[in-house]
Amino acid sequence: MSLEERFEDLVDELVGLPGVTPPQPGRGFGAHALKVRGRIFAMFVRGRLVVKLPAARVDELVGAGEGIPFDANKGKPMKEWLNLDPESTVDWSALAKEAMSFVGG
Repeated sequence: MSLEERFEDLVDELVGLPGVTPPQPGRGFGAHALKVRGRIFAMFVRGRLVVKLPAARVDELVGAGEGIPFDANKGKPMKEWLNLDPESTVDWSALAKEAMSFVGG
């Protein structure tokens, strides 16, 4: 299964949860994003899963070699966004739900 297909499966899994909306057609930041109550919590960018988590959690996952801080091509990594390594064995569903909980309060 390709990474894009994995993201599509993740969208299908989460879109039925309260307040969750699927990616909307368009361009720019968040075009391929899952949102909860209008706020992005997970997206598929340049072939990788990107999730919003507390900065300390991002640091923990980066330290464990699971990914790198996300850079939206502005030259500065975003401390609350994790760009998950495609080879990571972290469960996408669990990580996305963690991000959804963080963003959705």
